Amino acid sequence: MPVICNEAAQQFTLRAKNTDYVLKVAPCGYLAHVYFGPSVPDADLTYLLRLGENPWTPEQNDRDRAVYMDTLPFEFPCYGLGDYRESAFRISAPDGTSTCDLRYKSYRVYSGKPRLEGLPATFATEESPCETLEIVLLDEYAGLEATLIYTAFEKLDVITRSVIIKNVGEQPCGLARVYSACVDFDTDKFDMMTLNGSWARERAVERAPLHHGKQSVDSLRGESSHQNNPFAALCARNADEDSGEVFGFNFVYSGNFKLQAEVTQHKKTRFIMGINDTDFGWLLDPGESFTAPEVVMVHSSEGLGGMSRTFHDLYRGNLIRGEYRDKRRPILINNWEATYFNFNTEKLISIAREASKLGIEMLVMDDGWFGHRDSDSSSLGDWFVYEKKLGTSLRYLVDEVNKLGMKFGIWFEPEMISPDSDLYRAHPDWAIQVKGRPLTRCRDQYVLDYSRKDVRDYVYSMMRGILDSANIEYIKWDMNRQLTEVGSSALPPERQKELWHRYVLGVYELMGRLTEDYPHILLENCSGGGARFDPGMLYFSPQIWCSDDTDAIERLKIQYGTSMCYPCSAMGAHVSDCPNHTVGRTTPFETRGHVAMVGTFGYELDVTKISQYERDLIPGQIAEFNKYNALVRTGDQYRIGNMFEDNSFDAFMFVAKDKSEALFEFVQVLGRPNQRSRRIMLKGLDPEAYYYDEQKPEVKLSGAALMNCGINIGGIWGDYKSLLIHFIRV
Repeated sequence: MPVICNEAAQQFTLRAKNTDYVLKVAPCGYLAHVYFGPSVPDADLTYLLRLGENPWTPEQNDRDRAVYMDTLPFEFPCYGLGDYRESAFRISAPDGTSTCDLRYKSYRVYSGKPRLEGLPATFATEESPCETLEIVLLDEYAGLEATLIYTAFEKLDVITRSVIIKNVGEQPCGLARVYSACVDFDTDKFDMMTLNGSWARERAVERAPLHHGKQSVDSLRGESSHQNNPFAALCARNADEDSGEVFGFNFVYSGNFKLQAEVTQHKKTRFIMGINDTDFGWLLDPGESFTAPEVVMVHSSEGLGGMSRTFHDLYRGNLIRGEYRDKRRPILINNWEATYFNFNTEKLISIAREASKLGIEMLVMDDGWFGHRDSDSSSLGDWFVYEKKLGTSLRYLVDEVNKLGMKFGIWFEPEMISPDSDLYRAHPDWAIQVKGRPLTRCRDQYVLDYSRKDVRDYVYSMMRGILDSANIEYIKWDMNRQLTEVGSSALPPERQKELWHRYVLGVYELMGRLTEDYPHILLENCSGGGARFDPGMLYFSPQIWCSDDTDAIERLKIQYGTSMCYPCSAMGAHVSDCPNHTVGRTTPFETRGHVAMVGTFGYELDVTKISQYERDLIPGQIAEFNKYNALVRTGDQYRIGNMFEDNSFDAFMFVAKDKSEALFEFVQVLGRPNQRSRRIMLKGLDPEAYYYDEQKPEVKLSGAALMNCGINIGGIWGDYKSLLIHFIRV
C-alpha cells in the first residue's frame, strides 16, 4: 500500500518500494516533514519532530512562536512567519506585503498519478503502478490554497512532488516564488553532487561537502543550460558508486531553475528545488491556478549506482513516450560536420548512396536547407525550402534517399528568428525584447516570443508545410542561444515577469502538438549540444543530442556525468571524423564506435571522404550495435571507471535484468610504460551463476569470481584503445 494514512497521529506515509517518505500535521496546523529513507514498519514517527523537547510549541507556550517556526521541518515553508531558512513559497499580496501562512485543510488519496496542466511529468503504467496523496493547505487571509501532490511508485524507490496554487479569494494575488519541493534533513553530514560545465563539456561531475550556509546551482538562461543541470544528489559522506545512502533530485523542467542545500544554525539541511524566483512573477486572478513543475526524488541505499539505475528505469518506463520508447532507434548519418553549410542535393545523395551500402539507415539534413541560409547569419523563421541551393525540391531529395532504402530526417530551430529574415522584417515585435532597448545578438539571432499563440501557430504552420511535403521521419529540434532582454509586446506590465515561464510552456505546447500530429516521427532535442538535456525534454523526445563535442575521449566524461540520472538510450552519440572538429584529437575508429554505441549511435562525417579502412569498419560496427543495443537500451548500467578521478581508463557494464548476459566495455585512455594488465572487478552479475566470455567459451567463471576477483585486461598497447567483452550466463 503506497500511501498509509494514520488518522489518529495525523501522519501520512508514502511507501515507494523500499523507501518511506513521512509527513505530519504538526501543532497549529503546519505540515511538517518527518522522515525520508529506508522503509520502517512503525505506524507513528511523531517522536522524530522532538515536539516534547521544545518549550515554545505554540499550543503549550506561545510567547516565542518564532523559535518553533524557525526549527520545525516544514514540508512547504512560507516566507514571513519566522522561519528564516529558505522558503518554498512567497507572495506579492495586493497590499504590497509578502507574508503567507498556509495551514492544513484536507487530504485525499487515489490510485494512479495526475497530469500536470501544460507540463511534462512522469506517469503510471500497468507495469509500474503508483498511488497519489494530495494535501491541501489554506491561507484564509491571503485567499490562497496550495495543493501538494505526492506520488509513490510501488516498484521503484521514487517519490515525485509538485504543487498547485489556487486563488480562492476575491482579489488578484501575485506569486513571487513557487518552488516544487522542500525536504528538511536532520543532519548536515552530506556531500552534494551536481552536474556542471559549459558548451562541449556538459554535465561534469562535481562533489563537495556541505558547509554552513547556502550552496546553490541554478540557471537564468531560459533553458536548463550547458552550465548547470537541474539535478543534485545529497550523498552520505561514505557513499560511493556501490554503497551508502544517496538522495537524488531531478527537476522535470526545461527553463530557469534553482536547487539549493542550506545547512542551518542547528546543523540540519534544507534542500529546495523549483523554478528560479529571480525575475519570476505570476499574477493569479480569483479562481485561477498556477501549476509548478514536478520534482523526482530517488532514494538509494546502494550508492550512486543504485540511484542512477532507478532514474534510468523511471525515465525509460514512466517519462519517455511514443513509438520509440521501447524501440531501437535508426542508425543515422548527419551531414553537419561533413559539409556544414556547403551542400546541395547531389552532395547529400552521394553521402546517402555510400552510407546505404554500409548499412546506415537514415540521412539527416542539418542546418542550411531553408530561406537563403548559407551561414548562420540569416533565415531563421523562414521555414521554406532553399531550392536555389538544393538545386531540386525537397520532395525530390527525400524520394531519392528513400529509393536507396534510407529514411530521411531534417533540422529545425523553431524557437529562433534571424534579423535577416522575411519573418523578422514582417514581425519585428515577435522577438523577445524590451521595447526601446537594443537587442543582444547571439549567433546572429534572436528568440521568438513563444508566450504568444499567434507566434506558435505561425511557426507550426510553416513546419507542417515542410513535414507534409515529403516523407520525413526524424526531426532534430535545435536551440542555439539563451534569452536576453526578456520582455513581451503582448503582455501587460504587471505580467512581464511571467514571460520566462510562459516561454517554456509555449515550447512544450508546440512540441506536444508536433508529437501528437506526427507520432511516427522520431524527435531528437538539441540545444547548442546538450544545453537542454533535462527530463522535461525527455517527455517529448526519447533522445537528446548529448554534446556538440563528439570526441570519443571527451565523451567518456560527458556520458558518465549524464548517466547519473539519464539513461544511455536517451544520449545522442555519433562516430565523427578525426582530427576531431572540437578538440583536434585523433582516436581509433574502433574506439569512436564503441563509445558512440553506448548512446543512440550514428555517424557525423562525410562517408565519401574517409579512408577505405574506416569505411570497411562501419558494417561491423553496425552489426555490433544491432547485436548489443537491446542490452544497452534496457539493461542495468554499472559504472566501473571514473575519468573524473582517474583519467587513464574508463570501464562500464550493461547487465540484462535477468542477469543472463552482460556487456563490458573498457577504454584505455593512456598507455603505461612497463605495462602490466589491469585487474577490473565486474559488477551486477549473479554471484551464484557461471559466465563465459563469448570469445572464449571454454573458460567459465562464477559471477562471484568475476565481481570479487575480477578479470585481467592486458595486451592493449597505446592510447585511446578499447575493447568489448560479452559475457553469457551458462
